[in-house]
Amino acid sequence: MTGREPPGPEYRLANRGVAGENRAVGHLSRERLEAGLEHIRESPQNHGRLVLVVRRPEVGQRDLLDEAVLDQVSGLEGDNWLTRGSSSTPDGTANPDKQVTVINARVAELVAEGTERMALAGDQLFLDLDLSMDNLPAGSLLAVGEAVLRVSEAPHTGCAKFIERFGTEAIRFVNSRLGRQLRLRGMNARVVVPGTIRVGDLAVKAGQPRSGDQGGDDVADLSGRQRPGGIAHR
Repeated sequence: MTGREPPGPEYRLANRGVAGENRAVGHLSRERLEAGLEHIRESPQNHGRLVLVVRRPEVGQRDLLDEAVLDQVSGLEGDNWLTRGSSSTPDGTANPDKQVTVINARVAELVAEGTERMALAGDQLFLDLDLSMDNLPAGSLLAVGEAVLRVSEAPHTGCAKFIERFGTEAIRFVNSRLGRQLRLRGMNARVVVPGTIRVGDLAVKAGQPRSGDQGGDDVADLSGRQRPGGIAHR
């Protein structure tokens, strides 16, 4: 069995390359959003897939990539995370705990009403994986392709642009008590092992943190693994 398989049909993007900014669309009602919860909660808990990689070279621009590199210093190479900085740090520099943002692809597809506008969620990695706090508490390690991420404590919440793109009900949906528990808006992470990632790569939960344990042994074990055999890119 190969280490990478194409994502399911619901995640095959018809127009890969560059995702445009907002266009006039309707927004889903709370009822329709809640109707999608069951599908979201059926996401794999341990072995998921990387569905979409989005680089944000400039504000408002989204590049859809088949392959990318996660770096311990710059995060997703070519993304503006490092140069953009952060209002959450005293000196305005980029927050390492918010180096990479990850969202459940099923959530993104739901609020975007399909795959065409998924990338406008604003996240970099879209995984078909259960990102809930119960499944991936802060400190957990997550292997994606050759790279390893550590889940950050810092919450990931929606902003004004998320409301503009997907509507008020969508932000209420993802930021509800249940939505936060399930991390419907996604999660922040930082790169602890650099490496190449490709659409279709496995996303594997590597273990949960123990008291006083920073996951060093698990990181060493994961970084020593080699990528399983792949398949041709589409």
